[in-house]
Amino acid sequence: MKEIFQLIGFILLPLLVGGIIRKIRSKAQNRKGPFITQVLRDIYRNLQKQAVVSSQPGFFIEYAPMIAIMGSLIAWSIVAFEWTSFVFIVFFLVLERVALTGFASENGTSFGGMGSSRETLLSISTEPTLLLMILVAQSHIQMDASITSFSMGALFLVACFYAVLVELSKPPFDDPRTHLELTMVHEAMLLEASGRKFAMFEISYQIKSATMLTLLVKLGLEHTKFHKNDYLSPSWIPFWVIPAVLLSAVGLGIWEAFCARRKWSWVPELMGLIFLVILFLGTLVKLHDI
Repeated sequence: MKEIFQLIGFILLPLLVGGIIRKIRSKAQNRKGPFITQVLRDIYRNLQKQAVVSSQPGFFIEYAPMIAIMGSLIAWSIVAFEWTSFVFIVFFLVLERVALTGFASENGTSFGGMGSSRETLLSISTEPTLLLMILVAQSHIQMDASITSFSMGALFLVACFYAVLVELSKPPFDDPRTHLELTMVHEAMLLEASGRKFAMFEISYQIKSATMLTLLVKLGLEHTKFHKNDYLSPSWIPFWVIPAVLLSAVGLGIWEAFCARRKWSWVPELMGLIFLVILFLGTLVKLHDI
């Protein structure tokens, strides 16, 4: 039964998460918004188109979209099936980010270079935080139903949520709604992508979105002692992961609708603070568990 739920989530969540976020964001802003399946339609339409590249494309431009999909897909399989430690997720996410920034830099445009430099800054800020988050959560921490443990666990998940926002290029670190190139990060690196290449990068991002939300949900579900009946036992965790991730996508859509992007000088300080908060709360929870 566990394997069936894991397989359903592995196939279903990347197809739905991105569309749900867009739909909820539109509803929260009193707009009708696209259908949930519009993301899939856009990907399918772009896959039918030939990519437009420069007259002298570099070697990396041809293979960067496939490398990005491979990195995201391996990271997603680790989260979905847990066939190895979650620590390796960070390395495959770095592979996806290297492919994206390399594609943008190889094109040689000013906006691509600007987006790559900003993405590198976010990577330097968030990768150590993600690694620490996973190490703390997988150090056999168990939070019971006491107010102290619940408060520390909730604060820990809030800090992890901010780390996920950085990884997904969401407000307040980036604004996917903007049409101004000077404020773009993720979108600035894809300005030169078109056709199949753009569709492949979009597939990679949808898989990455499902990966990060599922990782956050599993960190919250698998390290608690709130199991009061058989339906909340650890064996039922794969069943609860799917609705919990979809609910997280709804929350992320609402967050994206009302949260504003902050200035860049604010990013390193915030990520440093999140790193210290995760380290401090992880230590407290571990000591409380002992």
